[in-house]
Amino acid sequence: MDREKALTIVKTLKKTYPDAKAALHFSNSFELLIATILSAQCTDKRVNEVTGRLFEEYKKPVDYLGISQQQLEQEIRSCGFYHNKAKNILATCRMLEDEFSGMVPKSREDLMRLPGVGRKTANVVLSNAFGVPAIGVDTHVFRVSRRLGLSDGKNPEQVERDLMDVLPEELWSLSHHLLIFHGRNICHSRRPQCEICPVKQLCNYYLTNS
Repeated sequence: MDREKALTIVKTLKKTYPDAKAALHFSNSFELLIATILSAQCTDKRVNEVTGRLFEEYKKPVDYLGISQQQLEQEIRSCGFYHNKAKNILATCRMLEDEFSGMVPKSREDLMRLPGVGRKTANVVLSNAFGVPAIGVDTHVFRVSRRLGLSDGKNPEQVERDLMDVLPEELWSLSHHLLIFHGRNICHSRRPQCEICPVKQLCNYYLTNS
């Protein structure tokens, strides 16, 4: 897709979703890191319910290191995959304490060294906590980007590269949120509501299937 068409899509989605922003609740980079780890294969609403309680008790990495994995598992159980998530959170907190003085690192490379942190999570933290232009490709961004024709990538990293190529850097972070909002509200996985989609005339999926 050419840049002009991509920009038109982003501008239209911006008008459609003027309040598009991170749905996870957080007040600092550490809380966002923990919330994003918990959000894997879990709704943001459920994560916010869990972290609403969690963040009152555990405010810094060292606070988590004072509890057992079993206790943390009970705290986050409703987020699903709680065993691996608890294990990764505790290992991440240990690394933050041992290698980064209890602070969340500001580089993608260092973030991706943390247990349970892949490229998507690193990009979400960089973008939303530190203001670094980045595009976290979750299931919504992946699906919507491919349907619209913004990318034909076969995996999240390919889609991320395509989006970075076709969109100016200053729109990367905003586009991440807009594509997520569009995926949640209209471009659903099973039954996209193409009839009310504001960008359907620019969408490969719609033009191919209409």
